[in-house]
Amino acid sequence: MAAEASTTALLAGAELSVVGRIRSASNAALVCDAIGDDGTELRCVYKPVRGEVPLWDFPDGTLAGREVASYLISEALGWSVIPATVLRDGPAGPGMVQRWVETVDVPAGAPARLDLVDLCPPEMQPDNFKVVLEAYTPAGEAVVLVHADDPRLQRMAVLDVVLNNADRKGGHVLEGPDGGVYGIDHGICLHTEDKLRTVLWGWAGEPIPAHLRADIAALAHDLADDNGAVRTRLAELITGAEIDAVAARCARLVDTGSMPHPPGRRPIPWPPF
Repeated sequence: MAAEASTTALLAGAELSVVGRIRSASNAALVCDAIGDDGTELRCVYKPVRGEVPLWDFPDGTLAGREVASYLISEALGWSVIPATVLRDGPAGPGMVQRWVETVDVPAGAPARLDLVDLCPPEMQPDNFKVVLEAYTPAGEAVVLVHADDPRLQRMAVLDVVLNNADRKGGHVLEGPDGGVYGIDHGICLHTEDKLRTVLWGWAGEPIPAHLRADIAALAHDLADDNGAVRTRLAELITGAEIDAVAARCARLVDTGSMPHPPGRRPIPWPPF
């Protein structure tokens, strides 16, 4: 916890030096170095509010706040799924700043392996991977969208239900060299209407592990209190109705004890990566 607090303090107060831009991002996303007074540097991503592309179903200028709110919920649960994220002023105005996640590199010459979320021919599906979708390439070759049956990934899938994540792509799942599995890009989360779109449907209908349910129950209890610590912090970022919707989703998960089934055809973000 001390390391996390130190990281968020650096992200919140350090000078931001822009070193590049993520061209593939749908909203402005700048790669920066956060440089502390003592010379400490931390690579991060800065998404200014002014660079957000308007959406028909989310209020304008709210995506940065939703990213920070999602991080606060992940931390309140004690899951550390989302990298440290703060809301602050920057070179292009107010925006979200998030710790950069280095990813695991496959050593040269090592056997090829699937990512935690991947596409592969059906005959190459490992036993410890779950199938989400069967499809065909433009050339008519069969492929399956799969993800690992991994407790770190399962925790992320449960968090996505709590957050009502409308855009969990495979490329938003990062495996760090520290052994953690992190989720990024939570700008279109926390809507009051059901908008869950994810590539992590492999646990649909399965029981939620008891320790995760206990964490969710504790969060629901806090959110039910108008003066609860988490609710108070979230109220600075999202609406009261959106906070109530989080509490309702938590209560539903605790009551049912299982992951939801996708409504009709599996809602998967497009493209899935």
